[in-house]
Amino acid sequence: MPKLTPFALFILAAALSGGCTHTSNQPPATEQEQWVDIFNGKNLDDWTIKIAGYPLGENALNTFGVKDDKLIVNYDEYDTFQGRNGHIFYNQPLSHYKVKVEYRFVGEQAEGAPDWAWRNNGIMYHAQSPESMALEQGYPACMEVQLLGGNGTDERHTSNLVTPGSHAVYKGELRTDHIIESTSGTYHGDQWVSAEVEVHSNELAIHRVEGEEVIRYSGMQLDDGTPLTEGYVALQAESAPIEFRSVKLLNLKGCMDETATNYKSYFIADAPDSCQY
Repeated sequence: MPKLTPFALFILAAALSGGCTHTSNQPPATEQEQWVDIFNGKNLDDWTIKIAGYPLGENALNTFGVKDDKLIVNYDEYDTFQGRNGHIFYNQPLSHYKVKVEYRFVGEQAEGAPDWAWRNNGIMYHAQSPESMALEQGYPACMEVQLLGGNGTDERHTSNLVTPGSHAVYKGELRTDHIIESTSGTYHGDQWVSAEVEVHSNELAIHRVEGEEVIRYSGMQLDDGTPLTEGYVALQAESAPIEFRSVKLLNLKGCMDETATNYKSYFIADAPDSCQY
């Protein structure tokens, strides 16, 4: 092989470098999941509060708030709990989606609350609208991803399925019991935990903890058998102080026309009216 001049070596290196620019470990834009932060870390815009015994939108005793960029549930202004279960709803109905939160339990339970509610919270999904709830209603009809904290000793699974006013099919059987436990580990203390739920209308739901699947089920429905195909996402206030440092949404319903500029290959439900060209 003839000896290359410095100029020839430069041209060769440039060509090789240019060729490498076409190789990337990043998936194409249509493959990348576009998660959205639905809690902005600053305020509770885009969310609606409903606390049992109080009118829609009233944040009784500052139960919900924002502190150090986190969405918090606290009971600093409560003398006793008095059954004032609360929920904060994201203002958009959804049918096919993923919701992922990072949460941790902190502090002491509100005085007068039941023992079972200790370090107990939830992600409610496919929930009825907050506007449709009665004044004294403690829970929306919905499906719930139950979030539980450990007591430092005993096993206590998190991301269980809870069914307020609802049922689901688990392992091929319609279950009418109120709680179906997941296979998750137990998370003691005030550590941060990642929990996710993936929902395909009423056909499938999967709970994940720290990225690992812990339970799946289908056939989500109201007590009267009405299919739960869509609804609202809400976070709970059930007497246990808790912090959420992240609340993210991935919509799985969108334009499925591959010629559209906003097509995403991970969509599982079509929304033709959303297509952009």
